[in-house]
Amino acid sequence: MAVTLLICCTCRAGEAVAEDAPVPGERLARALERAGVPEGVTLRRVECLSACSQGCSLALTAPGRWSYVYGRMTDADAPDILAGAAAYAAAPDGLVPWRDRPPVFRKQSLARIPPIGDLP
Repeated sequence: MAVTLLICCTCRAGEAVAEDAPVPGERLARALERAGVPEGVTLRRVECLSACSQGCSLALTAPGRWSYVYGRMTDADAPDILAGAAAYAAAPDGLVPWRDRPPVFRKQSLARIPPIGDLP
């Protein structure tokens, strides 16, 4: 089942950014691409995840799995984000055991959303 890593590529993370310079969210997306997205994970840029007060944000989602939204990310977090995305892709229900999550996923989670089909 395909996992999607959504990156808010318009996030400014509270920074003043020069007109021609990439914003922090776009820098994060580029760092993830350079590092190499894990097999079974597709990186997709989105214009806004509405977590503006939480710095750069991203979401992990897949059909039939729990989804997660994370914030306060930077391009320096790319290795941990990719490790977390790989663990999420390997978890059939999207529930990665706490001890197996990278520290940024343990500490910077903004939301956990149940699979839509599981809602009453």
